[in-house]
Amino acid sequence: MIIRSVVANNRRKAFEIRTKNQTLWYPYARLRLKPNQDKRVEEVYVDPELGREAFTYVLESGDQDSVHLDEVLEYNDDPEYLRNLLLYQLTIEAQKRVAASNLSKREIIRRLGTSASQFYRLLDQTNYSKSLGQLLGLLHVLDCEVDFVVRKRARKSA
Repeated sequence: MIIRSVVANNRRKAFEIRTKNQTLWYPYARLRLKPNQDKRVEEVYVDPELGREAFTYVLESGDQDSVHLDEVLEYNDDPEYLRNLLLYQLTIEAQKRVAASNLSKREIIRRLGTSASQFYRLLDQTNYSKSLGQLLGLLHVLDCEVDFVVRKRARKSA
């Protein structure tokens, strides 16, 4: 996903970030270099050097920093981003468990009832087209128990 445009909104004290499908807000309070009365945001732009996946802001003092789109998506609780983050974490755990397992890869593939290419797609952390069910099945074959804990979330600051 790339950023199409970004605008500093000093009244809301936040950046307005536009992507192809949505408009997201990211508050100044979450920035590493925070603007204030003496150091306002002088310039903000989508950074081509970061693949248009981040924006850079410059303060009146000359200080500058960049914010990656992943930080914005996480702040806005984007469901697709959160799903991909969970898939990534489970995939990394599955890779560790496969490496530590006494089972051969051929036996794991047989027990999953799938093909070798599908097995390797499950272990590819950059592949987000797999389902949680497939990963849970793989972890089950590796004698892992996966528990999801649902609890009330602590309130986010700004």
